[in-house]
Amino acid sequence: MKYTQLGRTGLKVSRLVLGTMNFGPQTNESDSHAIMDSALGAGLNFFDTANVYGWGENKGRTEEILGTWFAQGGGRRDKVVLATKMYGNMGADGEAWPNHDKLSAVNIRRAVDASLKRLQTDHIDLYQFHHVDRNTPFDEIWQAIDVLVQQGKILYAGSSNFSGYKIVQANEQAARRGSLGLVSEQCIYNLVERRAEMEVIPAAQEYGLGVIPWSPLHGGLLGGVIKKTTEGGRRASGRAADALADPATRAQLQAYEDLLDKHGLEPGEAALAWLLTRPGITGPIVGPRTAEQLDSALRALELDLPEAVLTGLDEIFPGPGPSPEAFAW
Repeated sequence: MKYTQLGRTGLKVSRLVLGTMNFGPQTNESDSHAIMDSALGAGLNFFDTANVYGWGENKGRTEEILGTWFAQGGGRRDKVVLATKMYGNMGADGEAWPNHDKLSAVNIRRAVDASLKRLQTDHIDLYQFHHVDRNTPFDEIWQAIDVLVQQGKILYAGSSNFSGYKIVQANEQAARRGSLGLVSEQCIYNLVERRAEMEVIPAAQEYGLGVIPWSPLHGGLLGGVIKKTTEGGRRASGRAADALADPATRAQLQAYEDLLDKHGLEPGEAALAWLLTRPGITGPIVGPRTAEQLDSALRALELDLPEAVLTGLDEIFPGPGPSPEAFAW
């Protein structure tokens, strides 16, 4: 396993992040435990979850599955860098009360205590804001986070789905307070969706945040969706079906799969390996539903993409360019 520092911190994390969103809704508890054992056995030490995972009436279920896994002992909790997120309303559907969501100091306090209970741990290593809250000032947010750090309930704070200017606002306000501020940003970033390159990733690099891409295969589109639907005899659904229905997008994906087939590369593994070459990237989040999917993700760490492949990928999926050069003289 390969490791790197999380942003400007001294914390060492694996270059792949185990995403747990499927644990509960897609993968049962025993299989989820087996996947986590395999990940830890391979040296993958960075696990990501969120309080809302489990969804609907089962919000919090994913954190509970991690909690029962930690409770098995064997050094599991000590070996894992545990990241979770808060923002969404945790009330039962139809019973969403005010102050049970977003980033007010009262909800941050409530949410962290509930997550600690579900996770069966006394601290969270990386506590992330799942979304921007435009109605809560950062001074209030950092006041709440500073208290949690002093109490030993969390060690670091991170953001998710923040714009570049919000990363700047957050860390400038933290600096005025003498607080550490954000140490990571979790954003959507992959070959298809590269807009983070304009401002989010540069802002993260400037302020010392590690970038953790989510949806590295863009909902399965970069996992060889055309070949799978053609040879597997099954119909695409959801985002994949919408994309394949567009002739331009289908041609783009076909060129992508043809390029990788020419070089004997598996599309999903190559898409992950490409992310690992990008500046400022700590590691992409992989969310395996099965042990086989975890094995495939781990193989991406060993890939050294040839220059011809990197060039070809940029030609097929050109990035937006930096700001402001992408839209100004």
